[in-house]
Amino acid sequence: MSVRFLVENKPSSIDGTGGFALETISARKKIGNLQGKIISLRLARKRAKELKRVSIVEFGDGRALDATEYSNELKYINHSCDPNTYMRIAYSRVEFYALRNIEKGEELTCNYGPTHHDGRLQCRCKAKNCKGFL
Repeated sequence: MSVRFLVENKPSSIDGTGGFALETISARKKIGNLQGKIISLRLARKRAKELKRVSIVEFGDGRALDATEYSNELKYINHSCDPNTYMRIAYSRVEFYALRNIEKGEELTCNYGPTHHDGRLQCRCKAKNCKGFL
């Protein structure tokens, strides 16, 4: 099972579609693995330039996970400068864990870290500590 908790995708006030917890998730619990296709880093960067919305995570070893077409509910976790989840990249997987207790109905968010936007995309997370750009 790639997602261990019930997550619903619906419109987000942050950006587009978001992933929302349909049940309480305790701190430090694994929420699940992002599904996708493993592709070369070269192909990933080519696709990122062509797409309006990017769902690609680089592994750092010349490969990436492309969740653009074949994915699951975790594809819609939006960025936040004050996230409630974190992403762990290990063993050719992209895993999400709860940073703190997440309430039923709360949007799941993650600090993406460095992105292909290189500080040019305005952040819409509305967090008190928002850095302004991705």
